[in-house]
Amino acid sequence: MAGIKTYVEEAVDELTNKVSWPTWSELQSSGIVVLIATFIVAGVIYLMDLGFGQLMDVIYNTIFG
Repeated sequence: MAGIKTYVEEAVDELTNKVSWPTWSELQSSGIVVLIATFIVAGVIYLMDLGFGQLMDVIYNTIFG
């Protein structure tokens, strides 16, 4: 049990004294970057899905149509 207590004390010490936490403005800036990147990636995936769907329609219509 002493090992667990030491582990928790060291973890709390590291999180409060050794970790550099970002400021609120840094978090907001990072959040905006992540949001924009998410929309860009989602848009690219959407366009790829549309393209592959149309390609599959052409292939199916050529083979079965």
